[in-house]
Amino acid sequence: MASVLVLNGPNLNLLGTRQPDVYGTTTLRDIEDMCRVHASKIGIDVVFVQSNYEGALIEAVHEARETHAGIVINAGAYTHTSIALMDAIASVELPTVEIHLSNIHAREPFRHVSYIAPVAIGQICGFGAHGYMMALDALALRINPK
Repeated sequence: MASVLVLNGPNLNLLGTRQPDVYGTTTLRDIEDMCRVHASKIGIDVVFVQSNYEGALIEAVHEARETHAGIVINAGAYTHTSIALMDAIASVELPTVEIHLSNIHAREPFRHVSYIAPVAIGQICGFGAHGYMMALDALALRINPK
């Protein structure tokens, strides 16, 4: 069974209590549980990593090359700042889907630019926690086209 890394960046550990008007009340643990259930239905395994540190996220991407068939990433604020994370994703050559809970294109102008998007197969934003399931579906189709 194919495995997908679900990678979450800075401040996502605070979901459920951090700006619920923007990000909702669903916790990161809730999202992980939802992803596990959904992944089992579509025939993939999921592994979760969350870090507030850019280097730890880059290391997780590097390690994914040997163990995963794809990556779902919510890089948080690093989406808009991290060329190093973009380079890591490009370097491992794994299909990657960028995910955001809120619609980054309807928010502050600095959030409209993503360094991840050019190296991802697609971007999903604005659908809250459900966006993670959409990303898993997209990767499952890319990994196991039937």
